Amino acid sequence: MVTHSNAYLTAAMTGTALLLIVASAHGAGRTPAPAAPLPPAVAPPAAFATCSACHSTAKGAPNGVGPNLFGVVGAAAGTRPGYSYSPAMKGSSIRWTRAKLDAYLTDPKGVVPGTKMMIPGIKDAAKRGEIIGYLEMLK
Repeated sequence: MVTHSNAYLTAAMTGTALLLIVASAHGAGRTPAPAAPLPPAVAPPAAFATCSACHSTAKGAPNGVGPNLFGVVGAAAGTRPGYSYSPAMKGSSIRWTRAKLDAYLTDPKGVVPGTKMMIPGIKDAAKRGEIIGYLEMLK
């Protein structure tokens, strides 16, 4: 919060982050210190291509055919606002841990009979690991 009456605020978009610079009129003419570099955006692994057909992963992005997966790791299944989950998913009592995601991605209909998930499962453990690792970074 800026309380000095001679302060001003400058905003600039850099990538996906909004940088706010607060400066005082007393320091006018001085060059502000450079901002710390922003971390690069987390790129999805190639294994996530199948998932991205239905799911978005950007914070605040709209749901697609499937729910937005930003912050899904650690969340309760079937509870994200704005998505119409199957009754089976809503009633599953699942918390999305690494182990539960691995089981679900292996056999969605086996873990949650009646799920809306369309893929039959990802049999390659390495690909599931890449997908789960990516989802863990989306916080």
